[in-house]
Amino acid sequence: MNGRNAITIVSMMVLVGTEVFAVAIAAGWALAGLFDLGDRLGHVLMGVFSLFAAWIMLQLWRRATSIEPLRTAPTAPRR
Repeated sequence: MNGRNAITIVSMMVLVGTEVFAVAIAAGWALAGLFDLGDRLGHVLMGVFSLFAAWIMLQLWRRATSIEPLRTAPTAPRR
């Protein structure tokens, strides 16, 4: 396992994940307040937007691990 790539990817996922989920929850809250939809529909919107945020994070993970592979092929010992 490539430790440097793993730390890079996990750090990036934490940073971007915090931002993406914060935007998803804030968007659901803001739309519910703007259109006076009530708490229940506001929570539903937050959940729907959070599912979309989870999908975004999955796509980001796939792309990041294709660029920075976590597993490296074994190399031959140097002579």
